[in-house]
Amino acid sequence: MQEADLLSIQSTVVWLSFGLAVLLGALMQRTNFCTMGAIADIINMGDWSRMRMWVLAIGVAILGTQALAASGQIDLNNSFYTAPNLLWLSTLVGGALFGFGMVLASGCGSKTLVRIGNGSLKSLIVFVVLGLFAYMTLRGVFGVLRVSTLDQAAITLANGQDLPRLVGGKAAEAVQQWRWIFGLGLGLAAIAFAAAGRDFRSSLDNWLGGIGVGLAIVGLWYISGHIGFVEEHPKTLEAAWLATNSGRIESFTFVAPMAYTLELLMLWSDKSKIVTLAIASTLGMIVGSFVYSLASRQFRFEGFANTEDTANHLVGAALMGVGGVTALGCTVGQGLTGLSTLALGSMLAFIGICAGAILALRYQMWRVGL
Repeated sequence: MQEADLLSIQSTVVWLSFGLAVLLGALMQRTNFCTMGAIADIINMGDWSRMRMWVLAIGVAILGTQALAASGQIDLNNSFYTAPNLLWLSTLVGGALFGFGMVLASGCGSKTLVRIGNGSLKSLIVFVVLGLFAYMTLRGVFGVLRVSTLDQAAITLANGQDLPRLVGGKAAEAVQQWRWIFGLGLGLAAIAFAAAGRDFRSSLDNWLGGIGVGLAIVGLWYISGHIGFVEEHPKTLEAAWLATNSGRIESFTFVAPMAYTLELLMLWSDKSKIVTLAIASTLGMIVGSFVYSLASRQFRFEGFANTEDTANHLVGAALMGVGGVTALGCTVGQGLTGLSTLALGSMLAFIGICAGAILALRYQMWRVGL
């Protein structure tokens, strides 16, 4: 394969990722898809509708992702979510930090991007602070601290940490069979749970949001893992997934990509820095939300209400940056993309995010005397 062919594939992956993210940003803007809001609705009002939308997205993502893997379209064994090293403490603590932070910052990473597209200047500040702290946790001072403390608590699982390989072992045929079993079983169970809510069933946006977001996760797995896959890179003679920051198969996540976006903007003249799938997805989310906001006449500028509001968003952004990298993902990165791989670490991160969000909501209620 010639270098021109590689560049062509890389460009295709980037543009397809951008286009899919534009659709996702518009969809999240229309349906008000928000994982922080889903947890807040339950705690504050006992309303499970948005949580059912999230669970529906999880179910669709599991079904589609496991079907792609079981049919040989993508190889999830090369995702960092399914790696043998289970960083159980990092995912739990990082998830809790992220969950607490997203409540203070009025939304998770994906919601921040959607709100920027809708005209929120304070979400733009959250983006910058989150990206800065994420970079510090990837390669800076917090990264050194993370690796020397939380990451030391790890369990090595020889066959990988995803359920199909945990049960199927090293036999490829058995693993593929278990992908179908777990994919269908858990995916359909999640969809059934979502559909069980009467209020949920009555709203078209609930179905549109859940199914659409789940399919977006599956779509980016396919773009990254099939279209962008090169069996033998001419320089390394090894398998490669083009236009990804990790060098592995990837799908949507929105913490580290904010750091990569800031890095590219600051080091634009560095020819080694390129627009990757993650960066294209980050920008696409903003564009999609912006276009929909203009078309629906919802666009409006929004700033901080007061000093306390500013402080909450700054602290929340910092916690999301540190927590999201430590947990290897956010509400989308671990709560959807990671869960679609059926990885144990993603399940722990999901628990940590929910626990942190609940704690932050209780804190806010205490602050106002409720």
